[in-house]
Amino acid sequence: MSSESGLAKTWGVAALAAAAGFAAIYLTMGRSDNAPVTNSAPVQQAAAAPDIGAPANATFKLSKLAAFVTKKQPEPLPDITFNDSSGGERKLSDFKGRTILLNLWATWCAPCREEMPALNRLQEQLGSDKFEVVALSLDRQGAAASQKFLDEVNAKALKLYVDATAKQGVALKIVGMPTTILINADGLEVGRLAGPAEWDSDEAKQLISAAMP
Repeated sequence: MSSESGLAKTWGVAALAAAAGFAAIYLTMGRSDNAPVTNSAPVQQAAAAPDIGAPANATFKLSKLAAFVTKKQPEPLPDITFNDSSGGERKLSDFKGRTILLNLWATWCAPCREEMPALNRLQEQLGSDKFEVVALSLDRQGAAASQKFLDEVNAKALKLYVDATAKQGVALKIVGMPTTILINADGLEVGRLAGPAEWDSDEAKQLISAAMP
């Protein structure tokens, strides 16, 4: 085999691997809310995990959360605004004082539907005055469609939060949905995961507990 053909084969394998990695995430830019969805790739699995904040932008090698990327030091986030179920304005800073798992989703996102029951179970098990799953819909169809989605997946433990403009996803610099951000009681980002995950797994609970005061 010539060096040119070997190099082409190597680049081809790399391109396929990259495509597989992005299959689990729905890009937010340039997509219609009513566009058809496709099956997502399974979340990658790996072995042991470093401590929170250990290496800069290190990936947690947890079997259920292989794609979780931590910050070297927890970082500030923009104080995004959105609406609650009554239409009242809420801010991210309203949750300061407790650890939150901010999940950004939309009704047309198949991986979001896949992971929402696990987020609901996590809220049922860990929800308290010290922790909340904040599932924020960025769906442009608004509150009614988002509530219907939560009802369909029987996510009764999750409160409805909506940003029908979807601008807060841009402010948070997400590249697709679902994206989930772990935020500590000081309102700082501990890390984030792009794509679906088993958020009620023992590994997820361990990760969240480590971020709590």
